[in-house]
Amino acid sequence: HESYAEIAVRRAVWLAGLMVLQSLSSAVLKYYAAFVEEHFVITLFLTMLVGAGGNAGNQSTVFVVRELALADPLRPMSSWAVLQREGSMGLLLGVALFFVGFLRVYVSYDFLSSFAIAITLFAIVSTASFTGAALPLLFHHMGIDPAHAGPAIQVVMDVVGVLLTCIICSRILEAGSDIAALGPASIDGALPDGTP
Repeated sequence: HESYAEIAVRRAVWLAGLMVLQSLSSAVLKYYAAFVEEHFVITLFLTMLVGAGGNAGNQSTVFVVRELALADPLRPMSSWAVLQREGSMGLLLGVALFFVGFLRVYVSYDFLSSFAIAITLFAIVSTASFTGAALPLLFHHMGIDPAHAGPAIQVVMDVVGVLLTCIICSRILEAGSDIAALGPASIDGALPDGTP
């Protein structure tokens, strides 16, 4: 049996590693600082987005860890079947939360911002569900306690969630701004005099 000190050291190592990994989200936000400052609505819903990813991923992790614990040694669990199931479940949950997220944002903000955040929510939730299933299976294969996938998926989806939010929202909102810049006034101004 491990001593109290050995357990403390092992847990501290895991916590330190997860903390360093989670700090990568600050690097993503720094890279997209100008965009985030211009579109402040993103920061208002960032915790909702990454939180949904962590929750969806943790749901998958709990189901898979439980299945690993209860699996019959004579009938090994099919990892591919589990990943297929959780991947399809992630798509279904992503679609459902797309509509919920869109309505939540649209109550207070414009259509384009609501759409951008809703699409991001779909991407985060669907990714989280698959990743939440893959992590405990990977840990189990590597001889690491699959239970560690619980806190790991929260941290992974924090970083991935921030990255997906910045990438997807920047593409959609910047494209929307470009389209708006080509409005009727711009088109009329580009036509020669006398053009009907």
